[in-house]
Amino acid sequence: MTQTLAGAHAFITGGGKGIGAAAAWALAALGARITVTGRDVAAIEETAASLPAARALQLDVTDEAGIKRVHAAAVEAFGPVQILVNNSGIAETAPVLKITPAMVRRLMDVNLIGALLCAQAVLPAMVAARQGRIINIASLASVHGPAYLGAYAASKHALLGLTRAMANETAKQGITVNAVCPGYVRTGMVERGLENIMAKTGKSRAEAEAELVKHNPQGRLIEPDEVGATVAWLAQLEARSVTGQAIVISGGEVM
Repeated sequence: MTQTLAGAHAFITGGGKGIGAAAAWALAALGARITVTGRDVAAIEETAASLPAARALQLDVTDEAGIKRVHAAAVEAFGPVQILVNNSGIAETAPVLKITPAMVRRLMDVNLIGALLCAQAVLPAMVAARQGRIINIASLASVHGPAYLGAYAASKHALLGLTRAMANETAKQGITVNAVCPGYVRTGMVERGLENIMAKTGKSRAEAEAELVKHNPQGRLIEPDEVGATVAWLAQLEARSVTGQAIVISGGEVM
């Protein structure tokens, strides 16, 4: 694989595990220098240690001052951020009648506002350079409304709306902004969901997994490296005409 991103600085939130780590590896394989951020210090340090040019910085995306501080430290180490991967996210389930304002605020704080604040941190340098990539890890729940995930779907629909607005505002400045919308991915978040299904229904792990993927024509979970590869493609020059898109990775669940 050619080093098409040689020297580029990629800043990844939630980069210690799952999709974030997969994105870090995919971008690093193209030559990018990676700032791996997240709340779990051990996880982000492990990911950073596996990469040829990377630094781990602890970050909670609900901390506005922390975002500014960590972004400044990242720029000092690797220069302006050319690629932002907003991967930090949380999920909670509840039927609509049991969704609380506090639940919605928690999800919006991480899934929407955290992504906005990170974008606001990196955009001035991207505008000045007239180039940049912002890749928001959204969800299949950004484009449909799964039962019992109303608050989560609302936050991910909001992230998609923000993605499209930012794409419109920055298109003439050489910047692309896209949302990657995977279905159920083999991550810790989905593993916790499987455990919840097993605990509530008595199903085996195989039966619980089958329940999650029953609407996926391929009948399987998405692997993190599939999402990472999509992130890496969006970061490259060849994807410069792709902006404002919701790129669904779901085995055909949504067409």
